[in-house]
Amino acid sequence: MFSRWQLPVNLALYQIGWLACVLGAGAGRAWEGAGLALILLAAHLILVRDRGSELKLILAAAILGLVIDSLQLNAGVFRYPGGTPIAGLAPPWIVVLWMQFGTLLHFGLAWLSGRYLLAGLLGFVGGPLSFFAGERAGAIEFASLAAYAALAVAWAVAMPTLVWLGDRLQPIEAGYR
Repeated sequence: MFSRWQLPVNLALYQIGWLACVLGAGAGRAWEGAGLALILLAAHLILVRDRGSELKLILAAAILGLVIDSLQLNAGVFRYPGGTPIAGLAPPWIVVLWMQFGTLLHFGLAWLSGRYLLAGLLGFVGGPLSFFAGERAGAIEFASLAAYAALAVAWAVAMPTLVWLGDRLQPIEAGYR
C-alpha cells in the first residue's frame, strides 16, 4: 500500500512530463521538453524503492513505444510536424513520453494489475484521447479520422502488454522511499 503522498507525486511527475514533451514538441522545443521529462523521470527513479525492476519496466515501455509509434509513422497513420532526427523512427520526445508512461504502471495504474481486458479497453479509449490532445497542441498530425482507429487498436494491445510486463517485473519492495 502506498502512503498518501506517493500516488499524487507519481501522477504529478507523469503529468508534468507529459505536458513538457507534448507542449515542447508542439512549440518546436521538443528537446527542451524531453529534457525536463527526463529530469522528472530521474526524480521518480531516485524516489522509487526498487530501481532495478522499475528501470526494466521503463525501458520496456520505451522499446515498445518506439516500435509501435515508428510502425505507425511509417504506415502513414500520423506524422510529427517537428520531424524526426532519424528517418523512419519516432522522435526521442515520444520515446521519453512512453518512458514516463512506464512510471505509472507500479503506481497510478497499479490497480490494472492482472486486469488485462480492462487495460485493453482503457488503452483503446485512452490512447487516442491522449494523442488527440497532442494533436491539439501541435505535436502530431493525423492522416485522417480513420487513423484514430489504428491508434486505438495499437493501444488496445500496448496497454495490456505493459500491464503484463509490470506484473512480471513486480518490485521487491513497492513504492517510494
